[in-house]
Amino acid sequence: MPAFPAAAREAVHDDTLRANLRHATHTIRDKRARAVTELADWDRLREAGRAVKDHTIRHLDHYLLRLEEAVTAAGGTVHWAADAAEANRIVTGLVLATGEREVVKVKSMATQEIGLNEALEAAGIAAYETDLAELIVQLGDDRPSHILVPAIHRNRGEIRDIFRTRMGDWGRPAPEDLDDTPAALAEAARLHLREKFLRAKVAVSGANFMVAETGTMVVLESEGNGRMCLTLPETLISVVGIEKVIPTFRDLEIFLQTLPRSSTAERMNPYTTMWTGLGPSKGADGDGPSAFHLVLLDNGRTDTLADEVGRQALRCIRCSACLNVCPVYERAGGHAYGSVYPGPIGAILSPQLRGTASEIDATLPYASTLCGACYEVCPVAIDIPEVLVHLRERVVQGGPVTREGLRVRIRPAAGHTAERAAMRAARLLLDHPGALRRAERVLARTRRFRPHRLPGAAGRAWTETRDLPPVPAESFRDWWTRERGGTR
Repeated sequence: MPAFPAAAREAVHDDTLRANLRHATHTIRDKRARAVTELADWDRLREAGRAVKDHTIRHLDHYLLRLEEAVTAAGGTVHWAADAAEANRIVTGLVLATGEREVVKVKSMATQEIGLNEALEAAGIAAYETDLAELIVQLGDDRPSHILVPAIHRNRGEIRDIFRTRMGDWGRPAPEDLDDTPAALAEAARLHLREKFLRAKVAVSGANFMVAETGTMVVLESEGNGRMCLTLPETLISVVGIEKVIPTFRDLEIFLQTLPRSSTAERMNPYTTMWTGLGPSKGADGDGPSAFHLVLLDNGRTDTLADEVGRQALRCIRCSACLNVCPVYERAGGHAYGSVYPGPIGAILSPQLRGTASEIDATLPYASTLCGACYEVCPVAIDIPEVLVHLRERVVQGGPVTREGLRVRIRPAAGHTAERAAMRAARLLLDHPGALRRAERVLARTRRFRPHRLPGAAGRAWTETRDLPPVPAESFRDWWTRERGGTR
């Protein structure tokens, strides 16, 4: 998979992709803006959400142990997974122990992050996505390109063609005369999925929140497919990142207001499903699974927690509001980020979870204009531009980081020599006002020799689409001295 600059360069020349993204992101963000302005106390909700998440990640060890105790007391079984391989091994083993060879899935970023579908397939287990957008992605042998709307890069005509050609390979085929109206497409998906809901004995989900106080899992979704997966199968396995825990049931009040408005611009979420272990009847009344397993996933999260600036990314509630306002995402699309977490939040989360050793992850902190629109819409006030700059410094300078629980020093990423030299020269000049004054005068007197393009690969890339600013005949410092005699 190419690094972000190469992938984005290719994506921006895809006119269909850009048109699909522009239409979808503008529609969602306009609706979100109207939904948010309906609440007079939005800023207070945002601050409350930030405070709850910050408090929780500061005391994550305490709340995770409390969660484990509550889930176990309610009849569930808790598993701890340090990385993706361990999580996949646990889930695969649990499914095989049931004797089943297929599972239905609720939309889950955590399972995409660890590549669970591929791990299950390697063990001879078929995993069926039941979220409509995820179903489109799976049938199309595609990759998700948006956190909330994974098939945002597809239009209705493309979806109709995928349904017609691929549904038959996975189960009930689409009607021969299927057209591209939303109602027809939804009905085809509904009939295709219904037979899977009624047949599957095992379901795999994520969770939007885990309540430490009660051991309650919470899933928010819009189609009802999640509720079918969470109630019909006999065994339910939930794979959830450890940062999804919140202290008390009362804290949900905040996020059940901010998440729907930030993600789908809805005042209230259409389907909110909560379950606590096996429930009061332990599945005896036939409502809900008779076995529940919770897999708590680390996979780089405690390393991220060790970074005082970058840890704020763990506040994320996966609303995707930052994607819908980002000018870079709107033009490049989600695939260019090379991660299941695209857009601004992906640009800060992926390099922390995976490290910056690969070329893909080293380029992600640069996939932004630093305009700040992502921070303005974030319902938990993640200062994404601050973390982007912090990660850029890590990429260019290297330095101490925490990886797999150990404090190590990483080397600077390749290809930033010129940037490092420029920053050091700037620091030297700014620390010595006399040298800065002389440099300004030399630059002013030689301004007619100013090049239009900078030398070197990095310089040429920078000036390929930008004009160098003109050099004034006189520096501000000299103008001030001449006009005001150097006085304040």
